[in-house]
Amino acid sequence: MEHRLKIVFYGTPGIAVSSLDGLVQAGYHVAAVVTAPDKPSGRGLQLKGSPVKEYALKHNIPVLQPVKLKDEQFLNAVRSMEPDLQVIVAFRLLPKEVWSLPPLGTFNMHASLLPQYRGAAPINWAIINGEIETGVTTFFLDDNIDTGHIIFSEKTFISPRDTAGDLHDRLMEMGARLVVKTADVIENATVRRISQEQLTGSPESLKHAPKIHKEDCRIDWADEVQKIHNRIRGLSPYPGAFTELLVPSGNMQYLKVYNAFPEIAVPSVTPGQYITDGKSFLKVAGLNGYVFLTEIQIPGKKMLGIGDFLRGFGKVFV
Repeated sequence: MEHRLKIVFYGTPGIAVSSLDGLVQAGYHVAAVVTAPDKPSGRGLQLKGSPVKEYALKHNIPVLQPVKLKDEQFLNAVRSMEPDLQVIVAFRLLPKEVWSLPPLGTFNMHASLLPQYRGAAPINWAIINGEIETGVTTFFLDDNIDTGHIIFSEKTFISPRDTAGDLHDRLMEMGARLVVKTADVIENATVRRISQEQLTGSPESLKHAPKIHKEDCRIDWADEVQKIHNRIRGLSPYPGAFTELLVPSGNMQYLKVYNAFPEIAVPSVTPGQYITDGKSFLKVAGLNGYVFLTEIQIPGKKMLGIGDFLRGFGKVFV
């Protein structure tokens, strides 16, 4: 069906494409998409557009790629489209000059159950912190980051083996459906607003989701093995947890770890030391057991399952 709303959509990575496609397939008029400028990519460092840009071009949707969101030329371009509503999925912080433009407001789809996990990396931190549930939330933008009135939220269970990649894909589809549902109630003037202050409780109860930095990706083998496992899967496949193991040559071997499983036990070696048969398993001691590494990578090589990895590189570890 055709909808009367005119929408400007803001987004960059793949998770945003599903929501954009949901609006298009639902018949909404997406007047333009706003996405990040093209970036060098690949060995030749050729400029490459974002997944949202690629989708928009395939569907003949105008694309805006401002460097500065307060640039008057960009603001005038958006004003000229006279949007009724703006939708944001995985885009950078919008200044008030932008989010206050349309008469029906601007809403964002966030990959957590707000007010928990406000910030840039909610999927990663929910798994790193061992949560058993998360979800997606749509909310109206206001002056602060991820604090506006909630429109809808939907929950999902986090399994003990889910990686950030698994959860990303599930939330991407959930979020796309919620974006369309949210646009529908805004268009029909039946939208309800829930203040996050009603849900917050004490400030100490809030968990945050800041940007992931390199040191967040370093495995601490002195930690409990379940926490180590959570960090590995919470950073898989990107940016990836890493470690350096002392091998018999006396060198430190750098590894990225993409998958693993914990074993509660009394370790026979100190945390950070490993045991391997050089053929089928490689396990590293933690505080209260071992972590079996099942998918790993060394610099300059592709990720491999542990059997293939040890057949190719096992001599380094024995």
